Amino acid sequence: MDETLPTATVRTQVTVPLRFPDGYVTTARVHSFHGLVDGREHLAFGLGDRGAADRSHPDLTPPLVRPHSECLTGDVFGSQRCDCGPQLREAVERIAEAGGYLLYLRQEGRGIGLYAKLEAYALQDGGLDTYEANEALGRGADERDYTVAAQMLAALGVTRVALLSNNPDKADQLDRLGVTVVDRVPTGVHLSPANAGYLAAKVTRADHALDLPFVP
Repeated sequence: MDETLPTATVRTQVTVPLRFPDGYVTTARVHSFHGLVDGREHLAFGLGDRGAADRSHPDLTPPLVRPHSECLTGDVFGSQRCDCGPQLREAVERIAEAGGYLLYLRQEGRGIGLYAKLEAYALQDGGLDTYEANEALGRGADERDYTVAAQMLAALGVTRVALLSNNPDKADQLDRLGVTVVDRVPTGVHLSPANAGYLAAKVTRADHALDLPFVP
């Protein structure tokens, strides 16, 4: 059964040119919102045909959508301990080509925050995986809640999406919140020596759809 979804509205929208360190450039229509349930400053980046300032035609096909949780260390500083930065870069280009939205969600460290994430890193250095480390801090293995993502999509008039994600929990939560996921589109596998254990834990602990050569 769908959960009751509080109403959010678009607060501001503005066109922003984007440029990534590898030289890739595109343009996004960036939306902020009123009424998001957690009071945080989440953003929706309209890309491709959803990035036009004067869009008035109805959506005939579901947009490609990625809810991307903020990762300061990976998105901004290029940390190799995760795959967040490469996933963000990949998502922007793929969504710009297909037309859709990147939802940038302020849910650092799977919802536990930046300082706690760094504390979890220290525990991982002692042998725990990324989920066990969160739990050892007395937090949930993954505390992310996608209610705000569903609110943002509703405010943008989107009820059906092609979901760019390997994470089944995102699809399950959005479905409960009234967003129809018509297709699940996997991201690439951004494997490095530093994040191999992190990616393996995603597969074994959270059923992420990642084709890793060393995980049966």
